[in-house]
Amino acid sequence: MQANANDKAIYLVGNSLGLQPKRTAERIQQYLVTWRTQGVQGHFKPLDDSPLPTWLDVDARAAEMIAPIVGGKVSEVAVMQTLTANLHFLMAAFYKPDIKGRHKIILESKAFPSDHYAVETQIRHHGLQPEDSMIALEPPNNEDILPSDYIESVIDKHASTTAVLLLPGIQYYSGQLLDIPRLTAFARERGIFVIWDLAHAAGNVPLSLHDWNVDAAVWCTYKYINGGPGCIGGLFVHERHAQVEKDGAHNVRLAGWWGNDKKKRFEMRPGFVPVPGAAGFQLSNPSVLDITSLCASLEVFELAGGMTPIRAKSIRLTAYLVSELEKLPADMSAYWQIITPSEEERRGAQLSLLLADGLLDDVMAGLERRSVLVDERRPNVIRVAPAPLYNTFLDCWEFIGAFRAALSEALDIKWKREQMDE
Repeated sequence: MQANANDKAIYLVGNSLGLQPKRTAERIQQYLVTWRTQGVQGHFKPLDDSPLPTWLDVDARAAEMIAPIVGGKVSEVAVMQTLTANLHFLMAAFYKPDIKGRHKIILESKAFPSDHYAVETQIRHHGLQPEDSMIALEPPNNEDILPSDYIESVIDKHASTTAVLLLPGIQYYSGQLLDIPRLTAFARERGIFVIWDLAHAAGNVPLSLHDWNVDAAVWCTYKYINGGPGCIGGLFVHERHAQVEKDGAHNVRLAGWWGNDKKKRFEMRPGFVPVPGAAGFQLSNPSVLDITSLCASLEVFELAGGMTPIRAKSIRLTAYLVSELEKLPADMSAYWQIITPSEEERRGAQLSLLLADGLLDDVMAGLERRSVLVDERRPNVIRVAPAPLYNTFLDCWEFIGAFRAALSEALDIKWKREQMDE
């Protein structure tokens, strides 16, 4: 869709890319002024009229702001790199396969492809083969949902040979919210290191990573957190795994100068002594532009009162969307269904609508003609995600009207095609 800046549109794609907060442009301009007027001194000297911290401290400030969103201690959170890169860093530190013992990684068969690529290449990096060391969870009965009981049965089956469990907080295709505390506890009781991909959960649902005893997690910040396209990612490492050990056990991680002891960072001496906590997993100095954009959005989360009120509105928005979808004409019901779990505790903002074969392209075209933005996952799914920080009940209501009209048009087109083929 090509749109004029003044054109009205219904934007329900916060699960793919969040909208730009109003204050982002102002904060970025303040960063640019610091760069223009201070040069390298911007690392150490803040501007008097700017709320931005020094560049040396900007990542620590971002960690302070994002820690409540993921439910970690500040020391357990780092703002760094991107999601897949952070996943690789975690596996480099904590995936230590033994072909005679624990060497398998369990993940879902429909995981986001980048997670698959990361797992496959990590396994090969250790001289192993994915067909031996990767277990893919297939939803039972050819469905789209992964029941907790089923996941636990697979974990139990492979417990003695599994090193790492990698699961999504929210499944990107179906919108299912997995039971993070339950599955974490189940796997950890069997000696398995648990990593969560929170790309679709961070900023969407309340999280308590520390209290849930999650070992580690990664997330992006351009979806529900609204940091901007390709914005810097985040990493959580539980404090039990992030201490600086006297025996040097921390040296198995991949390291860089930004993870070194902050007091000695600019002494330029050899010998890596990491910052205690997740910050010790950092490698290079982060993009201040990225973090400035991220922090502008995190200010909005603080102004909104945190994840509790945000989630409360999200539940109401998505429930309203469901109730209005269920009012669509009965003669349309054979051509679409909601595959996202119906219980509010098993989903976030997103609803995934499964269309009958041959309808996706025409339905999407019909929505675009009506200036309604959702996204698709082929072959037949439309994802609709009302983001509580900026979407309204009116947005949901207008989507319903547009979807009904677009589906009706698509069915007419499908019928005409079938008539021509006879």
